[in-house]
Amino acid sequence: MRMYDLIYTKKLGGALSAEQIAFWVAGAADGSIPDEQSASLLMAICWRGMDTAETLALTLAMRDSGKRLDLSSVPGLKVDKHSTGGVGDKTTLILGPIVAACGVPCPMFSGRGLGHTGGTVDKFAAIPGLKVELSEAEFLRSLAETGFANSAQTADIAPADKKLYALRDITATVESIPLITASIMSKKLAGGADALVLDVKCGPTAFMKTLEDATTLAQSMVNVGTAHGMQIRALITRMDAPLGWAIGNALEVMESVEILRGEHGDSELAQMSFRLAAEMLIMGGAANTLPEAQTKVQTVIRDGSALATLRRFVALNGGDAGALDDFSRLPQPGQVVEVRAAQDGYITAIDGRALGILAMDLGAGRRDRMDILDLGVGIRVLARMGQKVGKGDLLFQVLAKANHKVVPDLYLATMDIEATQPHTKPWLLASIGC
Repeated sequence: MRMYDLIYTKKLGGALSAEQIAFWVAGAADGSIPDEQSASLLMAICWRGMDTAETLALTLAMRDSGKRLDLSSVPGLKVDKHSTGGVGDKTTLILGPIVAACGVPCPMFSGRGLGHTGGTVDKFAAIPGLKVELSEAEFLRSLAETGFANSAQTADIAPADKKLYALRDITATVESIPLITASIMSKKLAGGADALVLDVKCGPTAFMKTLEDATTLAQSMVNVGTAHGMQIRALITRMDAPLGWAIGNALEVMESVEILRGEHGDSELAQMSFRLAAEMLIMGGAANTLPEAQTKVQTVIRDGSALATLRRFVALNGGDAGALDDFSRLPQPGQVVEVRAAQDGYITAIDGRALGILAMDLGAGRRDRMDILDLGVGIRVLARMGQKVGKGDLLFQVLAKANHKVVPDLYLATMDIEATQPHTKPWLLASIGC
């Protein structure tokens, strides 16, 4: 079998067999296929696409390039969640403890942030002492004893994805729905969960800008999961502004804890997290209907068992659980700068991407994978879409290093304030799957 033939077939729009795809993935992972040939095939896939059978074959080949986690020692249906991410997305920190407190084991592997989007691993790392890279034994222990396990993805989970993603990143081939699907689903299938809920973000600050593109990606992942025999459901959610009030690692821990305390219950972040958790409860067999699941979610928030589950997870894995009650024990900034409105009006737009870049400039995100984060810096977004504000009202608090020069106009430029109140848009745009 020759790589030349695979490249030529896909260049002409033909379909690759499962055997051909497995040959390519294995060769890319072990280095026997040159990077330039893999890059050529990636570009051909970007232009010509893949059908469901090809996408499934690519997903399984990437899954099988490394270790597959066996979670069978933990009783019950294990339910995972994946989000395509965005600025301020800290739903994992909220829904994981909720789902576990309701009796459904919740295993999750998470990533680190790069660029203007934050990573769940970095947010957990803001809790002093918490181990964010768990061994297989530690992961299983956490899942068995607390019902929740979260870890950075280990090097032996879908290593072919790591190699191919690095090539995609430098060859402008990231934006391909089959390649995105295989990258996400290979890691999820290798993670050992029985069911998966997907949160596919859609909007100007998300990876998928249009509802059509978000629906296509969601359907592609649902098709692959279903073909593999996994229970899978996708929610398509609006992402045209930061999710929640916090951007930055320690800040996002604070906001997550406050929601688990029962605060901010009417916010889009809370409502989104609660709905995703409810879908996970249905898939895990803890509820039969959405109203029943939503009632259980609210019960574990009110009685404190969701927050108690997070405390147990943190303590078991070496973290300072007391920091969840005393935020002064979390990383702190060197200074806090207030940014106030320059005019009266209604907030009609908030540029989440621009705020994410500003947070990265503060040190909350990475420009390069080798960058070291400042876990105490970030941005409090104190006004929401559609809110009426007056001149001089507080819009942002910028938490920065002591020597960082904060330029208020850069933050004011991320928010449009107009005379007319905008129409309210729903956060849930569509749902796909079982």
